[in-house]
Amino acid sequence: MIYKIMVKLILKEGKYIEFSGGNFDGKTIHPLWLRERLKGLDFLDKDNLQRLYEPSLLEIDIKITNFKLDNDKLKVNFSDDTYGEFNIEEILYEINKNDEIPSKKIWKNNFKSLPIHNYKNFNKSDNFLINILKDFHQLGFVIISGLSKNKGTVIEFAETLGPVRSTNFGKYFDVISKPNPNDLAYTSLALSAHADNPYRKPIPGIQLLHCISNEAKGGDSTLVDGMAVAEHLKENQKDYYDILTKTNVLFKFVDKDIILENWGKLIELDENNNFKQIRFSGRLDYVPLSDHKNLEIYYKARKKLYQLYASKEFEINFRLDSGMLLMFDNHRLLHGRSKYDPNTGYRHLQGCYIEHDATEGRLRRLLRKIS
Repeated sequence: MIYKIMVKLILKEGKYIEFSGGNFDGKTIHPLWLRERLKGLDFLDKDNLQRLYEPSLLEIDIKITNFKLDNDKLKVNFSDDTYGEFNIEEILYEINKNDEIPSKKIWKNNFKSLPIHNYKNFNKSDNFLINILKDFHQLGFVIISGLSKNKGTVIEFAETLGPVRSTNFGKYFDVISKPNPNDLAYTSLALSAHADNPYRKPIPGIQLLHCISNEAKGGDSTLVDGMAVAEHLKENQKDYYDILTKTNVLFKFVDKDIILENWGKLIELDENNNFKQIRFSGRLDYVPLSDHKNLEIYYKARKKLYQLYASKEFEINFRLDSGMLLMFDNHRLLHGRSKYDPNTGYRHLQGCYIEHDATEGRLRRLLRKIS
């Protein structure tokens, strides 16, 4: 049971229901709000639960003519001669705006152990995927061990969560040192902390990287929680935080067949001025020419942001071995790697992208299945 039913319901003005007592005291339920939630084969498709009618055509002045709270069932008669039974806990859950998706937990370089899950447990129960997805949504990343070392494994795993997003790099991409690369990722150079593809519309939400081989000297992986860095900057250097959350920057990718451009802020906030996502890739960003003083502050702020991303306080380092897969939130985390020497061994990762609705939708379905 999500809520204990400790409230009374009152019919007010012969129209709407009001809660009396408890945490929901004074909260009202509009009759049309309830009417739109009628269940049953007359109202919803049995397979996809989509409405079989157009709710915009319902009478706006519809009334509740009678109701009864019977244990956890709210039984309601409406003025358009319809009748429905509602689970009161589901109503309270929706009113309280709860969601099964875990809240984000910011982190620094203070892990006692990384969130690593062994793929051998995958087929035993739904709990394996639930635990993976909970870790992912809380921390912004998760590592899977015990996978095959074969090419294409990253696609197979990604498609257990949702559809893979294709780009101009294809459905997947090979992170391997090669001649004449169209991206610095396809070299053996060190890559500082960055977000992938800030030049795309929309920016890919989630990246998966599967290690096929990592025998070269060097090539360790790095991650930084961009949300933690943004909070640190907000608390300690508000002027830098403000200009980075207000200045639109051009991100550009150029290849022989395509030029991709997108504008955005290095730290983007949502409508409530809370952290939404990071965009940072020093190889790809171009701040527009503006007032001299503003640019001075902006360049100082960007430099400070880079220093925080590169600091041992926020950056974690680890090595992906063959058969391991890293999945991370590309809107929240920055990733990179140390330089490696291809003459000392072979290093080959394959990567792909999926979107947030895939992991969120999969987790909701799994949790509601077992609840």
